[in-house]
Amino acid sequence: MRALQIAATGMSAQNMRVEVISNNLANMSTTGYNARRAEFADLQYQQATRPGTLTSTNGTMVPAGVQLGLGVRPSAVTVTLAQGTLLQTNGDLDVAIDGNGYLEVTLPSGISAYTRDGSLKRSAEGQIVTSDGFPLVPDITIPAEARSITINASGEVFAYFSDRVEPENLGQITLADFINEKGLEAIGSNLFLETEASGNAQVALPGEQGLGTLRAGYLEESSVDPVREITELIKAQRGYEMNSKVITAADQMLGATVQIR
Repeated sequence: MRALQIAATGMSAQNMRVEVISNNLANMSTTGYNARRAEFADLQYQQATRPGTLTSTNGTMVPAGVQLGLGVRPSAVTVTLAQGTLLQTNGDLDVAIDGNGYLEVTLPSGISAYTRDGSLKRSAEGQIVTSDGFPLVPDITIPAEARSITINASGEVFAYFSDRVEPENLGQITLADFINEKGLEAIGSNLFLETEASGNAQVALPGEQGLGTLRAGYLEESSVDPVREITELIKAQRGYEMNSKVITAADQMLGATVQIR
């Protein structure tokens, strides 16, 4: 009885949907996090009678046919690209990207990763790094005697000193963009890697080539909508329950068949 296998694929799909929803809810407070959405597609069909099959010698054709579906499969878990609310923190190294773009950092392996988490810090050597200690690209070092730091909308980093009136330009923060942002590979810690699906990173200054600008003293909050996620969770739960009832009904039908005398 195919209904058992079909309902089992439905339960597996709804279980995966709940996992995606739970990850979204767990990251409600994650800086720069964008919600994910599970997408599904129907499985291959068994063609018992193909549409257009001839049914008689005079050329009469079947208008619809008999096509039996075999269930559902996951097709993708896509990122819902949306700008999160900008939260004012007044941190001198906190920056939010107002618009498109990603900050580029260097991983210990030497490859580049990308993030929208602008909660930057200063390392023991004065480098501007992420919360996990990955240095920003291009590398910018803050002198130990710097009194304060400011970052303007175009990404220029200025340091102020006690013995000078004019600030010193320490460097320029750039942003990266991708033709297909949904093709980026998430590796955790708010980081992404470029893939063949995303295309190569296109680096430019903030405010140029369609990129957003930087807002110093702000952080981008998660774009997760808790009300929507709870609604999706209820729908997934109902879908799981209905598929389990199909399995129960199919099992009872099989039992009735076995008990026929």
